[in-house]
Amino acid sequence: MTEGLHPDPTIEATASRLATLLTQGGETLYDPTASELVFEESLVLQTLARTEAPGDVWAVDGGQALVADARCLQVYVTRAARVRWRDGERVMEDDGALRAHLLGLGEERQALARSGAPVDPNSTVDVNLLREWGEWEAIARCVSECEPGGIVLVDGDLQPDWRIPSAWLDGLLAAAADRQVTLVGVTKHSSLSRGGAPLLGLLERQAEASLGVRACWWVPVALTRPDVGPGLQVVVARLDPDARFAFRIDLPANLSAPAVLGALSALSDDAAFPGYPYPLSVADRLAACSGWVRDEVWDQIQGGLDQAGVALDVRDRAFTDRHRLMERR
Repeated sequence: MTEGLHPDPTIEATASRLATLLTQGGETLYDPTASELVFEESLVLQTLARTEAPGDVWAVDGGQALVADARCLQVYVTRAARVRWRDGERVMEDDGALRAHLLGLGEERQALARSGAPVDPNSTVDVNLLREWGEWEAIARCVSECEPGGIVLVDGDLQPDWRIPSAWLDGLLAAAADRQVTLVGVTKHSSLSRGGAPLLGLLERQAEASLGVRACWWVPVALTRPDVGPGLQVVVARLDPDARFAFRIDLPANLSAPAVLGALSALSDDAAFPGYPYPLSVADRLAACSGWVRDEVWDQIQGGLDQAGVALDVRDRAFTDRHRLMERR
């Protein structure tokens, strides 16, 4: 047994270890989801001034849901929503077409082929890849339609699924630069850590102590390694004086972070959730695949099974969750 560790995985021992991580932490910066980041040697908080919002703003978010599960086969649905603001007015809401995917027993290969994703056909395929590719397709459409000087907001970071070639993102960022369009990724719940503790919470407390409770601020955190994909910078920023949370924000490395963040701050003063860009909040709501969406998709699939002559008891035996039935007793 490693010295200092509790011999049993009790709730008390787990709570004690968690308390140590949250309150003591350390200096090592880490992101378990990305190995291509080169972190800053020290994190220096800087105040942020709000500027003017861009005239043309697009936002993209994706959603997914499990519709039916036969264990060996699953039916999923995905979609990517887009919204557009022009001169401060919402001018477009597109909740995105629902795409149904059959996964399992090799069916995911057909789903990948139909998606048109630039992915090695021998790669593993899951619903996360299919959903994310739908999002990046929508992002590319936004870049092509955005006016020069505009901004395209992406839910999450600007580092696609590892199965999507970095050259594809290179091309998208180059196209955005040619059109004078800025791509920005905003992560709702970041995995960045320092010394084992969530980094954003540590920075929020540090900023409150040193800059004040109503300060807007930002801090450079990392750059992507120059040998892996396009040059990106990762920062953390608090974008509104009333914001409860700061967020991880990704943007191209060649852009001025204070200029981009100042414009983004002007889009983050919604009273319902200050500090998060409100166009992304709308895209998130549109993309959600809630229960009624799953039911509607399943009803349509059931209609197709009716036409194909699949008996009800065959469907019931395939898709009934026996474990859930036992839990009801």
